[in-house]
Amino acid sequence: MSGIAPAQAAPALAVSTVASGLDKPWDVEVAPDGTLITGERSGRFVAVRPGGATQTVRADESRLFVTNEAGLMGLALDRDFSSNRTLYSCQAEKTSDAAVGTGSLGNVPVPFPNTGQEIRVVAWRVADDWSSMTRSRTVLGGIPVNSGGRHAGCGLTTDADGTLWVGTGDNAVPSYPQSRTSLGGKVLHITTAGTPAGGTIPGTPIYSLGHRNVQGIAIQPVTGRVYSIEQGTSRDDELNLLQPGGNYGYRPDRTPGIYDESVPMTDPSRVPGAIGAVWSSGAPTLATPALTFLPTDGWGDLSGAVVIATQQGRRLVMLRLSEDGRATTARTDTLAGTYGRLRGLGVDRDGSLLVTTDNGGGADRILRVRPGA
Repeated sequence: MSGIAPAQAAPALAVSTVASGLDKPWDVEVAPDGTLITGERSGRFVAVRPGGATQTVRADESRLFVTNEAGLMGLALDRDFSSNRTLYSCQAEKTSDAAVGTGSLGNVPVPFPNTGQEIRVVAWRVADDWSSMTRSRTVLGGIPVNSGGRHAGCGLTTDADGTLWVGTGDNAVPSYPQSRTSLGGKVLHITTAGTPAGGTIPGTPIYSLGHRNVQGIAIQPVTGRVYSIEQGTSRDDELNLLQPGGNYGYRPDRTPGIYDESVPMTDPSRVPGAIGAVWSSGAPTLATPALTFLPTDGWGDLSGAVVIATQQGRRLVMLRLSEDGRATTARTDTLAGTYGRLRGLGVDRDGSLLVTTDNGGGADRILRVRPGA
């Protein structure tokens, strides 16, 4: 299934700046009223109102744990946002102590090492005027994150049925990707109450395992297929078509107790039945934090394509998928080297593509990309 699709010439694109003066905006969502909402990794929520006015959305993020890859990360709007004003965030938070505590896999309590911080999915209620947000509840906790913030994952998206998909990182812990008692190195599927949703390993929210660092999840229009993007080692960032209970073959424990990144991203020799990627980057890695699907019309030959943001690659990778969604038929790279590191992706109501940059220093932007010069 995996492979490098034939390259095609980059299309003519029109790029404009929607908002500037941002610092590592991790994700971007579009509200029904046309407001764009993003969150800087350091914990600031920012709204871009219709007409272009930018405002800070006040929120109490005093619990936030920010270091390296960890902080305020994935965002998702509730499917009934117009009526309930609920926004979900996937974020690292400080916990009260560093003792061994009790987490949960769905509704099943399990012991987990409380290292002083964990990843949580948090529900917020947004004020009607976008001036502030109030924390409603923790939807799911117990997702591990190490003190260095490495491989914190935190991809987040809402399905059409209102359930949530959560991508997690393996924390560079060799046992996590294949463990069924850790939420690290997984894709989770949960209800908005935090209980397991469809297709998960019984008694857990784990939908798939054998992942390294899943920072993006997207649902293909029309088919409803769920895809994840994860960052590779020194090679092979992967686009995966998710299957219930599927194992995607990352197993970095070849030497006991050592996190061995020389292993393949998908290793069927050590993980029988490992599911191969739909697409992999080859070498070197591009560092792929996000994906989305273009609308099914209005983009010419690229209509319906998968768009993947890259950080080290500093470009957008656009992939056409086969009819069954298990292979790629064409690849187009664009915006190469023009805007630096690219991170968050979204699609606005008019079908234009939204892209956040990830360069730091208060110089980041939300870009709008349309077909045509």
